[in-house]
Amino acid sequence: MKSSAPVGGTLYLVRHAIAAERGPEWPDDAKRPLTHAGAARMRQAVKGLRTLGVRLTVVATSPLVRAEQTAKLLADGIGSKPELVVMPALAPDHAPAEVLEALAALPDLSSAALVGHEPDLGELAAWLTGASSPPPFKKGGVCCLELGAAPRRRGAALVWMATPRMLRALAT
Repeated sequence: MKSSAPVGGTLYLVRHAIAAERGPEWPDDAKRPLTHAGAARMRQAVKGLRTLGVRLTVVATSPLVRAEQTAKLLADGIGSKPELVVMPALAPDHAPAEVLEALAALPDLSSAALVGHEPDLGELAAWLTGASSPPPFKKGGVCCLELGAAPRRRGAALVWMATPRMLRALAT
């Protein structure tokens, strides 16, 4: 008999790294890529996550190019060879409940990362922890949540939140 995916665990919310500016060069916002500097800074931030001992089993990403590129940098650099999954519910303008429903389909929630966008990630963090206002996410910033026995509204605890600058400083 096949067992179901574990419930609970550690959830990392990751905002995509610095991307190209909106404008005539990128009329389709979904296709805006990371800048060279944004990718380089994210690689350093991932090294900081490794210094903190972060290991991931799965990295789920918004289907937008900048998030997918960030997720790939995270998955390739973290060292634990996590599975990379595109999760449409992480695209902008999806309610936290939709993300929660999509979480149930992930293969392993023991240590998962969700790569997405603001203001959605902040709203998701507030929804999961029961906070009265969303925490701010800088581009490349990471929030670590501990999920209860089953992911649910107000069922997570904020463990830490780090700006990309803090993570890059740990990479030394």
